[in-house]
Amino acid sequence: MEEVTYKDFAKLDLKVGTVVQIDDVRGADKLYKLSVEIGREKRTLVAGLGPYYQKADLHGKQIVVITNLQPKTIKGITSHGMLLAAQDGSIVSVLRPDKKVSSGSRIL
Repeated sequence: MEEVTYKDFAKLDLKVGTVVQIDDVRGADKLYKLSVEIGREKRTLVAGLGPYYQKADLHGKQIVVITNLQPKTIKGITSHGMLLAAQDGSIVSVLRPDKKVSSGSRIL
């Protein structure tokens, strides 16, 4: 994998968000539409977590979000960021703080 400089990494705005609503995406059994509070802002994210998480398992949870990624339209829904997750074969685990912090907290 190609190395990036610290300057490139520093361009990413990573923040803690809280999942406040989750909906299925019509016509896509793997996708969820998430409403995420990031500080005082609420954003819509589209994530392919259907095979790995029940909606109830994500609701109210804190997650790590890249907030300055260019928006992307997926199945007609504009996603304004990307949550971070780890994948190990068939296991997917959403990254989240191990202690509760304020929504909108920056990831350093």
